Amino acid sequence: MKLEYFIAKRLITAKDHKSSISAPIIKIAITAIALGMIMMIVSIATGIGLQQKIRQKVSAFNGHIIISGYNDNNSDVSTKPISIRQNFYPSFKNVDGITHVQAVASKAGIIRTESAFEGIIFKGVGKDYQTNNLTEYLVKGRLPNFKTKLNEETLISQYLCNRLGLKLGDKFVTYFMKENSEGYNLRNFKIVGIYNSGFQEFDANYVIGDIRHVQRINKWHSDEIGSFEVFVNDFTQIESKGQQVYQETSSTLDSQTIVEKYYYIFEWLKLFDFNIIVILIVMIAVSSINMVVALLVLILERTQMIGILKSLGANNWSIRKVFLYNAAYLIGRGLLWGNGIGIALLLIQKQFEVIKLNPESYYVNVAPVDINLFYILGLNLGTVAICLLVLLIPSYIITKITPSKSIRFD
Repeated sequence: MKLEYFIAKRLITAKDHKSSISAPIIKIAITAIALGMIMMIVSIATGIGLQQKIRQKVSAFNGHIIISGYNDNNSDVSTKPISIRQNFYPSFKNVDGITHVQAVASKAGIIRTESAFEGIIFKGVGKDYQTNNLTEYLVKGRLPNFKTKLNEETLISQYLCNRLGLKLGDKFVTYFMKENSEGYNLRNFKIVGIYNSGFQEFDANYVIGDIRHVQRINKWHSDEIGSFEVFVNDFTQIESKGQQVYQETSSTLDSQTIVEKYYYIFEWLKLFDFNIIVILIVMIAVSSINMVVALLVLILERTQMIGILKSLGANNWSIRKVFLYNAAYLIGRGLLWGNGIGIALLLIQKQFEVIKLNPESYYVNVAPVDINLFYILGLNLGTVAICLLVLLIPSYIITKITPSKSIRFD
C-alpha cells in the first residue's frame, strides 16, 4: 500500500508529467469536476431553499392544517361559524407533533380610498395567533396588538398600499357585505404595520386585524370562529398528521392540509426535485467521462513504466491502484475547488441577495439558499465513489499491457 501510494505521488509530481500531452487533459478533467460540484451544490441549495421558503410562506398565512366547517373547506372566507370549544383547542394533545393551534375568521371586503378601491380578505386573529410567523415579512411599523381591547390596528401588504396610495399610520375605510346581502357594514382601520411576503396571492388579498371585528360584523358570539389553523413540527409528515387530525375532529368538522388546498403550488415544487436529480446525473456523468479520458491518456503515456513495474513483479491490481490513487488525487483537487467556489457563491447570495426573482413566477423576491453540510458531504462522497467505480473499467487496460512490448515502447 505504501509503495503504491509513493509511486502514485511520484507520478503526480513528475516534471515530465506536468509538461506532457496529458497535462491539459488533466486540467480539463479537474475543471469539469469543479464546475460539476459547483452546479450540484448550487442546484441543491437553491432548489431546497426555494421549496422551504414557499412552504414557510404558505404556512405563515394558513397554518399547516386547516380545520373548518364543511361549508368553508374550499373557501378563503368564513361563512358559517364553528364553536371554539373543541377538545383539541387550545392544545391538540391527541396527536403527536402538533406545536400550535390558533383560531381565525375571515371576511371579504372592499377598501375604498379617494383614488382607488381594492377587494380584500380581512383575516381576523386573536390572542393565540403566532405573530412571529409574520415578523420576517414586516417591512415597516409593527404587528397589531390583539391581546388587549378591540382596536383598529391592522397589518396590510406593501402591494395593497401601493395600489391604494396608503402609507404607515394612514386610516382607511373598509366595506363588508352583510350576511343577508342587504346593505353593508363600514369599518375604519389604521395601518400600524406593512408586510411584504413576495407571495402575491397573499399580498394582494390579506389584511390582518382583530378577530372580534369579524365576529361583530357577522353577529357571532365570542366563542364562534371561522376555522382553526394547526401547525406541525415536521412538514415531511404533514400528510399523515393531516389524516390523524381529521380522525380526531368531530363529524361536523373537516380538515385540509395546505398541500391539498394549494396543490398546484406543491405540484410545481415537486418539479424541482426532478430538476435537481437530472442536474446531478448530468454533472456526475460529465465529470466521470472527463476522468476516464484523463486516466486513459495517463495510462497510455506511462505504458513503459507499467511494463517496468510488471517486469519487477508487480501484479495488475497493484499497478491499477497506482493510477486509481492518482485519479483520486485529481478528483480531490477538483472537489476542493468546486466546494470552495460553490459554498462561497451561496454565502454571497445568502448575505447580499444578489440574484433577484420575479415573485409572480417564483413566489419569492430573491433566490433563497439552504446551506446544508450534510447534503454537501453526501455530494462529495457520492462523486468520489461513482467516479472511482467508473474508472475501474478503463484501468482494466493495464492488464493487457505486456512487459516485452511496453519496455521497447518509446
